[in-house]
Amino acid sequence: MGHGPATKWEEDKSSDYKARLGIWMFFGYIIIYGGFMLINVINPKLMGLDIGSLNLAVVYGFGLIVFALILAIIYNNLCSRAEKKLNETKESDE
Repeated sequence: MGHGPATKWEEDKSSDYKARLGIWMFFGYIIIYGGFMLINVINPKLMGLDIGSLNLAVVYGFGLIVFALILAIIYNNLCSRAEKKLNETKESDE
């Protein structure tokens, strides 16, 4: 009962673009996360600073999570556009 592939996969001409974009976004996130870590190492008392009813550690931590989600949405949007553009170009060549 060998099953073949469920769909036909072709060459992904946008893979280089997606890889570069992912690496740049990764380094951008690392810089923001590095700031969080530096504050904890250099001046941990600063993380106890109250911002409204929460401290800076909680606000910064939630900010990191929200930032990661925003990056994921942007990444998905940009990659989908690139794939669509390259697929249209490929179909018009045939």
